[in-house]
Amino acid sequence: MFLWFVGVSFVAVWAIFRSPAIDYRLVMAGSVLPLVDLAVGRPFVLHTLAGAVLLLALVMAVTVGRRLRRRRWLGVPIGVFCHLVLDGTWTDTQLFWWPVAGVDFAARRLPEFENLALGAVAEVAGVAALVWMVRRFRLDDPARRRDFLRTGALGRDLAR
Repeated sequence: MFLWFVGVSFVAVWAIFRSPAIDYRLVMAGSVLPLVDLAVGRPFVLHTLAGAVLLLALVMAVTVGRRLRRRRWLGVPIGVFCHLVLDGTWTDTQLFWWPVAGVDFAARRLPEFENLALGAVAEVAGVAALVWMVRRFRLDDPARRRDFLRTGALGRDLAR
């Protein structure tokens, strides 16, 4: 599942914040960041609440006194939090609450691969979310798309 995280994270963050100034590119990148755990073949720190909170704390600490950079880079931990919700990590007590519920990352499958049929349906939903994004924010217009790809921000005229 890739498009599920990218598309639905974008739509969810837009629905919650309604901000044209958030860097939605970084939200989408953050939403797939925990997939780096594929390299170890099992869920690891980025699939835990502690990992997302540590990433948030890191962004806050590194951007002290730099309001615009902070606003941009907060998209990454927001995306990671979205990932935890969208892949159902919160339903696995030992994984989600690591290290409070135990420090062992027992041999388990990544939540993304628990139900492949559901994953296929989720990918279709992710595509639908991305299509909605393109239409809602007129990203089929080359100038708007270029601005979005360059800044991650949405047109203020469409942010209502």
